Amino acid sequence: MKKRVLFVMNNMRCGGAEKALISLLETMDYSAYEVDLFLFKHDGIFMNQIPESVHLLEEPAEYQYYDMSIKRAILDCVRKGKLHIALFRGLAGVIFKSEKNRVRCEQRVWKYISKSLKNIDKPYDIAVGYLEKNPIYFCIDKVKAHKKIGFIHNDYDKLGMDPELDRSYFDKLDHLVTVSEECGHVLKNRFPMYQQKVDVMYNIVSPAAISKLSQEQSEWDDRRMKLVSVGRLNHQKGFELAVETCKELVHNGYPVTWYVIGEGEERGMLEKLIAANNLQDRFVLMGLKENPYPYIKEADIYVQPSRFEGKSIAIDEAKILHKPIVVTNFSTAKDQINDRENGLIVEMNSTSLFHAIKSLIDDEELRRKLTLNLSREKLGTESEIHKLYELFA
Repeated sequence: MKKRVLFVMNNMRCGGAEKALISLLETMDYSAYEVDLFLFKHDGIFMNQIPESVHLLEEPAEYQYYDMSIKRAILDCVRKGKLHIALFRGLAGVIFKSEKNRVRCEQRVWKYISKSLKNIDKPYDIAVGYLEKNPIYFCIDKVKAHKKIGFIHNDYDKLGMDPELDRSYFDKLDHLVTVSEECGHVLKNRFPMYQQKVDVMYNIVSPAAISKLSQEQSEWDDRRMKLVSVGRLNHQKGFELAVETCKELVHNGYPVTWYVIGEGEERGMLEKLIAANNLQDRFVLMGLKENPYPYIKEADIYVQPSRFEGKSIAIDEAKILHKPIVVTNFSTAKDQINDRENGLIVEMNSTSLFHAIKSLIDDEELRRKLTLNLSREKLGTESEIHKLYELFA
């Protein structure tokens, strides 16, 4: 008899965790598992990549009230006789207005979102909250399952969350899974009482699939050296450092164009910064790309200027495509890059990024060495799925 498994996620918008979930679902053995997927919102560029074997549950209608203005939400609730949800939305509005830390706001507001959502009636053998905060909280509060697993996709201490709010939820998990050894150490240090629950499972990446997708045609016609970065346009990814670095490269006469694939709340700020430095044709925000691999393949150098990461899927993908890579020295960088062997690790500022990129542009032999070393690495992680099966057992 198949085991019944539920995965819970916010949505399928752009992001490493969303991409990792798709890779996981594509790798699962559907002869052994009956898989349901619950999303708070049915949107995002990865929606059409959900495997046919996965049963997508209905979107919770009440969640929309927490994703619209308080006035509109309360008026609609009152009009439809949902007075209890109107009350919870009003209380949530107080937190939205008073809590300036966006991450902790999301944590604190959950208690009202939770009271507005229905339980899932179907019982499961295993429920997996595939991201920190709401997906884990939902598994605990709203799902009946013999075993519950939560995923943390980042360095917990860098996320800015309130550990006290998480402790009561982590207490009810059977396993707390994260994506790198360093992230595992962080969790064990932050929650020593749950050390035995912490497991490490690397994100699943398939070199064969990435190589195949990279063969598609890109839209580029650019004779300059192409720098590429992939990630959400938010504070974590450090793209304002990239703009400053690009300015230095152009000022010093390097013929480069820097392309960023991704979308996010900092687009407006970055566009102003790009314009202020007259880099409109040198630093290009490309938005979302359902298939970013042709662009990574055609890059001369891949750059990840992040402030923190869990285990960056984009870096793994650039490694699979044998790109010379520059990363900032975030806490988990050494989990993926050996400095000057398969990439360069530099300090987290635009001057260090400039000198590293400059050295790669100037030194063709160094670029060749990094590419050759990457071509010799075994980079597929499809076998990581067996770690998940062990947790399911």
